[in-house]
Amino acid sequence: MKQQAQFRAFAKINLGLRILGRRPDGYHEIRTVYQTVGIYDRLLVELQPSGGGIEVACDDPQVPSGRGNLVYQIASRWKRARKFPGTIRIRIEKRIPAGAGLGGGSSDAAVALIALERMTGDRMNPRTRFRIAVETGSDVPFFLWGGRALGLGRGEEVYPLADFGRHPCLVVFPGQSVSTAEAYREAGRRLTKNRGSSRMNFFGAWPHLSPEISGPAENDFEAVIFARWPELASEKRRLIRAGAKVASLTGSGSAVFALFDSDRKLRRATKLIPLGWKVFLTFTVSRNEYQQRLFEE
Repeated sequence: MKQQAQFRAFAKINLGLRILGRRPDGYHEIRTVYQTVGIYDRLLVELQPSGGGIEVACDDPQVPSGRGNLVYQIASRWKRARKFPGTIRIRIEKRIPAGAGLGGGSSDAAVALIALERMTGDRMNPRTRFRIAVETGSDVPFFLWGGRALGLGRGEEVYPLADFGRHPCLVVFPGQSVSTAEAYREAGRRLTKNRGSSRMNFFGAWPHLSPEISGPAENDFEAVIFARWPELASEKRRLIRAGAKVASLTGSGSAVFALFDSDRKLRRATKLIPLGWKVFLTFTVSRNEYQQRLFEE
């Protein structure tokens, strides 16, 4: 019998992101605080008991369909692990811009895994679930939890943090997509040799571990991305002058976010956005709200 269901895949911002150095395996060691926000893609998932194939399509031409999509990759890993004999069809309706640092592809993949488990009633043990998520992408494990969390390693080591409630959030995207791999390469060349990589230092006095909004948000990608697009640095300064509690590049960019303590300040700040940029008026999403709203149509 064919099954169909819809799911929401929420975006994230990074409340600080420090690059601590390049590891022997080629990845970069980072620390960051992830936070889900209310921008979301929609996944339409269909399962059939026979056929055996996987089909993934997306309505955004910038996003690959088929094997090049993280959703396809995680569905394939799940299918092999669970020996699912049927057909998986997933259509992605994109609202999270690609190449913006908002984690859209990783979120889509994580929610596809959640959807497959929920629709089949076949929940994997936590170790297998985590392995499949990590093999698909460094940010994917975070989206199995949502809310606010500390990310260590290459971002895949996720430690849930206390949520700090709902706060108005403005996200602006100039339209330029950023290659994360290229951004890491350039950022790596700028790293200071004296930057410590001790795990003990990860849990030091870092303001973003606090349950309160605090800043400034330190994102090591800003040196790279702002040098390429100075208008992003200018926009960040304008948002801070408009009353943002925190403003920063998210991920490797090129989206910039700002958190406010009132809707009035957020609305006022929208008047400062350059013409032609995408603007998202949204809010932070707690872990509990995230887990509930994944299943809303």
